[in-house]
Amino acid sequence: MVVCLTGLWRYRNYLVIFLTPLLILPLPIIVGGPEASCGYVIILTAVYWCTECMPLAVTGLLPVILFPMMGIMESSEVCTQYMKDSNMLFVGGLLMATAVEHWNLHKRIALRVLLLVGVKPALLMMGFMGTTAFLSMWIGNTASTAMMLPISNAVLKQLCDTEAQAEEREMDLISLRGAGPGTGIPKGQDNQAFDMGDKENIITIYDGCTTECTKDVKPMKNGIQLEPEPKVEESPEARERRLKREAKYLKLDKGMSLSVCYAASIGGTATLTGTAPNLILKGQVDELFPGNGDIINFASWFGFSFPNMVLMLIISWLWLQFMYLGCNMKKLFGCGTNKDGDKEAYGVIKNEYKKLGSVSFAEGCILVLFVLLVLLWFTREPGFMPGWAAVLFNKDKPYVTDGTVAMLMSTLFFVIPSQLPRCGGYSEDGVPRIEPIRTVIVNLVSLPSVCLVPVGKPLKAPPTLLNWDVVHKKMPWNILLLVGGGFALARGSETSGLSQWLGESLAPLQSIPPVAISFLLSLLIATFTECSSNVATTTLFLPILASMAVAIKLHPLYVMLPCTICASLAFMLPVATPPNAIAFSYGNLKVMDMAKAGFVLNIIGVITINIALNTWGTAMFNLNTFPDWANVTTIPTP
Repeated sequence: MVVCLTGLWRYRNYLVIFLTPLLILPLPIIVGGPEASCGYVIILTAVYWCTECMPLAVTGLLPVILFPMMGIMESSEVCTQYMKDSNMLFVGGLLMATAVEHWNLHKRIALRVLLLVGVKPALLMMGFMGTTAFLSMWIGNTASTAMMLPISNAVLKQLCDTEAQAEEREMDLISLRGAGPGTGIPKGQDNQAFDMGDKENIITIYDGCTTECTKDVKPMKNGIQLEPEPKVEESPEARERRLKREAKYLKLDKGMSLSVCYAASIGGTATLTGTAPNLILKGQVDELFPGNGDIINFASWFGFSFPNMVLMLIISWLWLQFMYLGCNMKKLFGCGTNKDGDKEAYGVIKNEYKKLGSVSFAEGCILVLFVLLVLLWFTREPGFMPGWAAVLFNKDKPYVTDGTVAMLMSTLFFVIPSQLPRCGGYSEDGVPRIEPIRTVIVNLVSLPSVCLVPVGKPLKAPPTLLNWDVVHKKMPWNILLLVGGGFALARGSETSGLSQWLGESLAPLQSIPPVAISFLLSLLIATFTECSSNVATTTLFLPILASMAVAIKLHPLYVMLPCTICASLAFMLPVATPPNAIAFSYGNLKVMDMAKAGFVLNIIGVITINIALNTWGTAMFNLNTFPDWANVTTIPTP
């Protein structure tokens, strides 16, 4: 029996792939109609996404196969859902993130912030959380976590080693001076057992031995073999102090690892391009409610989500402080602690920063393009005044969107050189010779002399900031197919009439207060996303939530907005998100550690999101009224 069950478990993916379509096949056969056929496709896709029996991107392509075969949508109409404006915005954001990572600009920003906050326990955790959250706003959550965790571990290791060395020096001093009772040495007299003699004449010889066998060779002095020094047994007091120190830093390490991975997930909710579910919401709103007037754009999303992200980050920091560092503010902020250990740990961060060298021409260009992109996003449609897009381009139609701006700035990465153009300024081996910014003026002045290259030396133009090989390796193309699959399912549910049927079925919910509906749905999504991809969760639930909102005459964003953000609150399990898995892979965390900390943070996150929704969110999006653009039953087929 055990062997049989083990075999079935090994082939579980194949069983899910082949049995699921057969088990739900009576739905389109017995019930019939386009609604049942569309429901069949959605249920099959949901099961495949939740079990991950196939790659998520491949499952996202199922609508391309099944919708035309079942007569729900034409193939050309389905395929257009995979390259929408939201996808282009996502590609532009990913290209910016790729450029930042390729030139290590994110690492320079992170180390600089850590140098500013210092290495006190509370401030160190705050610095790591704030830096990780900021980076996750613009680059991937996984990349932010993978970069910050090694830095965190190195700093904590240095703090632990420094404290251990300080304790050893203290114990040596006690033994040397005979300050402790029971040492057997008169007080004030040096302990001769620690006199190492003439250290300069001691030469350790390992004749004919490699480093793998030196542990069995005895040292020699002036040709005379020395007896190995007797090992000093660890005193009970020293052992107790060591165990206490190791327990303290293990706890601190757990808290720091959790703070980094949680901050990555929280930070991604602050911007529209921070994580895929945010863009899925924008795409679904534009698809289901085409007359919404661009209610979700970069500026409006940032205005709602950034304050909520800061609030969640502060509360999460306080909770992790309480769990892993205690409530002793004097110790947490370093009052009266040993300064030597802080200096050495600070030196670790400083040395890492020095390894990056001076700011290169490429980093300066990327930083300028990044700032310019953000400014163009904010000023395109700021809301309180006409934006530059409305004045210059969007006079009668929304020609220019956030996706247009993202692609414009991303294209410049393939145009601008990574070095200041100069003759012979690029090495033959393909590695750019990075020049500091302060030498740019000098290079310009001395350009004629620089161009005097020896005869026969090959000249090569500097490479651009990005090339396609780098993009091909780092771009997560699978996310585009996954997001496109979600748009196709939403379009199919509208075309088949399934959305209207779901809305009518959920009409009795109109008697429940909207605040309760939003809170309960947020809890449902936050729970569901612990065992499913956040992209798959939002893709499956948002069309249903939109239909429910229209049926009960509730503003669609009142339920879609909090549920989208809650899909990123996967804090309890290592498999919930890649940042959690990275933190867990370091070996210091247990599942129960993450579950205890994450359960409270899930509740805190749901509460803070609903507070934001019913305060400044209601004022920003006018959530108390049912908008005219949401009063639609079907979307006309183009």
